Amino acid sequence: MATAALCFRASALSVACFLLALPLLMAQDPSNLSLEHYSKTCPNAEHVVRAEMECAVRDEPRNAALMLRLHFHDCFVQGCDGSVLLDDTATMIGEKQADQNVNSLKGFEVVDKIKAKLEAECPGTVSCADLLAIAARDAVVLVGGPYWDVPVGRLDSKEASLDLANKDIPTAEQGLVTLISKFWEKGLDATDMVALVG
Repeated sequence: MATAALCFRASALSVACFLLALPLLMAQDPSNLSLEHYSKTCPNAEHVVRAEMECAVRDEPRNAALMLRLHFHDCFVQGCDGSVLLDDTATMIGEKQADQNVNSLKGFEVVDKIKAKLEAECPGTVSCADLLAIAARDAVVLVGGPYWDVPVGRLDSKEASLDLANKDIPTAEQGLVTLISKFWEKGLDATDMVALVG
C-alpha cells in the first residue's frame, strides 16, 4: 500500500513537472533562452545543480517536492524569474510572505547551497531563476519522473510582488471555476490544473 502511494505521488509529480516545463517557459521571452546559454561561461552548471540535488534528495526525499513547489510558485507570479527567492527589504515585502507561501514553501536552504556551489564554480553567471528551473527538473528525474531539456538564460527579478502572489497562486479554498481560470491565465488548461493541484 505504501509503495503504491509512493509510486502515485512520484507519477503525479512527474506529470505536474512535465506540464510546468512547457507553457511556463514563456514567462520570459523564449527567444532569449537556449540549451547552450552557459556552454562557455559555466559549462558545468547543470552538473553542479544535479550533484547537489542528488545529495538533497538522498538526505531527504521530500526535497524533490519542495523544489518543484518552489519552481511552481515562482513561475505563477511574474513568470519564472526567481522572485519567490527574494527576502523582504525595507521597501519590499516579498512573495515568501504570501498567504499561500508563508507556512508552506520550504527548500530555500537547498537553493542557497546550490547557489553557493555555482558561485564557486563560475561567479556571477548562473541566475537563480535558471537554478530553480534546472533543480525542479532534476528533482522530478531523481524520484523517477521524466527528463526534459531546460532552456536557460532567464534573468533574475529584482522585484517581488506580495500582492500578485496573493492574487495569482491558487489556494485550497478556491472553487473549480476560479482554479481553472487562474491556470488558463498562465496558458494551462483544466487537465494541467488537475495534475498540478492534485
